[in-house]
Amino acid sequence: MDSLIEAARAATEESYAPYSEYEVGAAVETADGEVYAGCNIENANYSNSLHAEEVAIGSAVRDGHRAFARLAVTSAARDGVTPCGMCRQTLSEFCDEDFPVICDDGDGETTEYRLGDLLPATITRGHLD
Repeated sequence: MDSLIEAARAATEESYAPYSEYEVGAAVETADGEVYAGCNIENANYSNSLHAEEVAIGSAVRDGHRAFARLAVTSAARDGVTPCGMCRQTLSEFCDEDFPVICDDGDGETTEYRLGDLLPATITRGHLD
């Protein structure tokens, strides 16, 4: 199994999901090969919940990384979960449309998407000029 998927799976074990009971883990690999993992952290008002992908990216950015090679995402259900729209937009801040997003289908199977396919016509820095 891919080590990035393994890191994402391990992150689900740290998930705090008392409301949805849907544990999610993500792992992002930086351009220089470091791996940062994150899990979802729910809040009773839901809108303040943190998503696994954002926790992973945020940790890497906090440490000075701005370039990323790929991302893996999984849930404890191993159901092929993909990043939500908000996470896709966060990824697009740092990654181009060819950025690989690997989703864990379970039983050693994965589906790989490109960020541009998951979020076409994304809002970019250029839209703010």
